[in-house]
Amino acid sequence: MRSLLLNMKIQVLFPLFLGLCFSFTPLAAQKQGEKSSLSAKYQSETLRGTLVQHGQWHPFATAAEREFWNALPENTRRAHIEQGEQALGKEWPALPAALYLEFARIGNRSNYEGPYFVRRNRLADLVLAECIEGQGRFVDQIVNGLWMILEETSWVIPAHIGAQKAGSGLPDPEEPVVDLFSAETVGLLAWTLYLVGPQLDQVSPLICKRILNEAHARVLVPCLERDDFWWMSFTTDHINNWNPWCNSNWLTAALLLEDDAGKRTSAVAKIMRSLDRFIGSYLSDGGCDEGPSYWGVAGASLFDCLELLRSASGGKIDLYSEPLIQNIGRYIYRAHINERYFIDFADAPAKVSIADDLVYRYGKRIGDKNMMALGAYAAHRRMERSPAVSGSLGRKLAALTNLGELAAARGFQPMVRDVWLDGIQVMAARSVEGSPQGLYVAAKGGHNAESHNHNDVGNFIVYFNGQPALIDAGVGTYTRKTFSDQRYEIWTMQSAYHNLPTINGVMQKDGREYAAKDVKYQSGGFFAELSLDISGAYPEAAGVKKWTRTVRLLRGKEVRVVESYSLEKREGDLYLSLMTPCTVNLDKRGQITLKEAADREQPFSLRILYDMDKLEPELEKMVLDDPRLKSAWGDSLTRIVLRAAKNAPLRDTWALRLVQ
Repeated sequence: MRSLLLNMKIQVLFPLFLGLCFSFTPLAAQKQGEKSSLSAKYQSETLRGTLVQHGQWHPFATAAEREFWNALPENTRRAHIEQGEQALGKEWPALPAALYLEFARIGNRSNYEGPYFVRRNRLADLVLAECIEGQGRFVDQIVNGLWMILEETSWVIPAHIGAQKAGSGLPDPEEPVVDLFSAETVGLLAWTLYLVGPQLDQVSPLICKRILNEAHARVLVPCLERDDFWWMSFTTDHINNWNPWCNSNWLTAALLLEDDAGKRTSAVAKIMRSLDRFIGSYLSDGGCDEGPSYWGVAGASLFDCLELLRSASGGKIDLYSEPLIQNIGRYIYRAHINERYFIDFADAPAKVSIADDLVYRYGKRIGDKNMMALGAYAAHRRMERSPAVSGSLGRKLAALTNLGELAAARGFQPMVRDVWLDGIQVMAARSVEGSPQGLYVAAKGGHNAESHNHNDVGNFIVYFNGQPALIDAGVGTYTRKTFSDQRYEIWTMQSAYHNLPTINGVMQKDGREYAAKDVKYQSGGFFAELSLDISGAYPEAAGVKKWTRTVRLLRGKEVRVVESYSLEKREGDLYLSLMTPCTVNLDKRGQITLKEAADREQPFSLRILYDMDKLEPELEKMVLDDPRLKSAWGDSLTRIVLRAAKNAPLRDTWALRLVQ
C-alpha cells in the first residue's frame, strides 16, 4: 500500500472565530493584475544608448586591481587561496564518451555530472585564488581547466542533450543546443576572461581567442538566431527556472564578450522579452510553485538578471519598485520554517542552504527588512563554518564586494506568523510570530501539473518547536525516470506517500485538470485555516463526489485536520497516509505518539488523536537508500496508514488532532 500526506481541508469547527478579524479569499476571485514588462519599459530602439558600451562596463574589480583584493578580510582571503591550492595538485577528471552515454543506456546522470561539475567548480576556485593572491601561481592550472572545458564536444549534460535533432546519446557538435549548464559554462568563462584575461594572454593569446570563439559558436550565436529553445518561453507556456537561469548566464556573456554593438543590443533586448515571459507566468503573490530550493535559480536568477541589467545601464533599467518583483523575492522568507528547514512541496529538499548574500541584496533593493535579515542571518551562520563565499562565480564576486556590509548587518529569522499565497494556493501559520516555538503548519491546494509537480493537492506538513513532525518526503536523486513519462512511478511523487487519502485504492492523478476546488483561507489572532475540496485531484476511478479537507492551526493548542467526504461507491482501500521522521508509538487506541528521533536537536512528543471507531492505524517503515533523501531524514521514515473499515459509509467525517 502506498501513503499520502494528509489533505489540507478542514471544516470550520469554531464559528465564534468567524466574527474575529480574518481574511477570506476564494481563489476563483483572484485575478492577476498588470504584469511588469522589461521590453515595454525599455524598448529595443533606445536600448543601445541605455547600455554601457562593451569594454566600459566594469561591475567588479579585475585581478589586476589589487586594492580591492588586498583589502578583503584575511580569513576570507586565506580560505579562498586554500581552495585554489587544493585544486593545484589534482588531476582534472576525464569525461569519456562511455560516461556520457550512461544516461541514454542506463538512465544514470550522476556519474557524468559529478566530474563535469568538478571541472567547473575547480576552475572557479582557481580563478578566485589567483585574483586574491595575484602572483600568477594559479594561472597554468586555470589554463589547463579552461582548455579541457573548451575541448569538450558539448557543454550540454547528457540528461538535456535530447533537445538536439539526433536525440539522446552523444552530442552532435554541428547542432549546438543551449541548456542550463552550457549557459552556466559560458557565464563562468565570461567572468574568467573578465577577471584574468591579461594573465591568460601572457601564457598565450590563443586562449582568450578560443574562449570567444567557443562562446559565440556554442551559446551567443544560437541564442540570438533561434527562438525555439523551450526555456526562452517564446513557443511554450511551460515556464520555470530554466528561463532566468539560462538568461542570466547568456546576459553575462553577451554583456562581457559581445563586441558587436548591434548584436549585443539585440541579445539584451531578446533576453528582456524572454524574461517578460517568466515574470508574466507569476501571479501577484510571487509564489514559486517549484519550491524554495528552486527559488535559488528561479526568483534568485531573475534577481541576477535584474542586477546585471541595472549595472550595465548605469541604473536606468530598474524594476524593483514593481510589487510583483518584490513578492517574488519575499517568497523565500515566507516559505521559511526554522534554520535550514523550508516548506518542501514539489521537487524541494526539506533543508535548503539559501544564497544568503543574494537574499540580503534582493531585500535591500526592494526595501524589505525581513528579507535582508534572513540573508544576514544565514550568512552569519555560514561564516561560523567557513569564511569563504559560495555560489556561481558571478554571485561570489557580488558577495565579496558586499562582504563588509553583510558581516555588519543585523540578522534574524523573520518567521512571519501567517502566509497566504493565493496564486499557488499555499498557506503557512505558526503559533508565535518570530519564534520556532510551538506548532507550525503549511498546506497547499493547486493542481497536479505544477513545475516539478508531485501529485499532492491538499498535502500538509507540521513542525513542532522548529523540528519536523509530519513531513513531505521531498525528492530523491534525479535519474532519467524523474523527467519522463515514468515520473509518477517514483514513490516520492505519488499522493499515497504524502499526507493524503487514498480513495477506493486510487491515488491522485497528474495533469492540470486534477486540481483543488472551493479553496478558502482564513486567519485571525487565534487561528489560521485552509479548506478545500480535493476530489478533483483524483481520477473517475476513485469514485469520489466530494472530499473537503480543512487544516486548522489553533495557536498554542493544536492542529486539527477534518476530512468530510462523499463517495459514489465503496470498494478497495480507503485510508489516510501520514509521513514522519519521528519514532512512532501506537500506545493506545485512538492515539498515536510521535517522538523526535534521538539525534534531533530538541526532543519533543506529539500526540495524534484520531477517530478510533472509524480508523485503524498501521505502520510501515521505509528504509531510505537514496543519498538525497538520507541527507534530509536519515536512514528511514515511517508511514502511518489510518485505514477505514471495509464497511465504511459512503458519506462520513473524520477528524485528527495533533496536540502536545
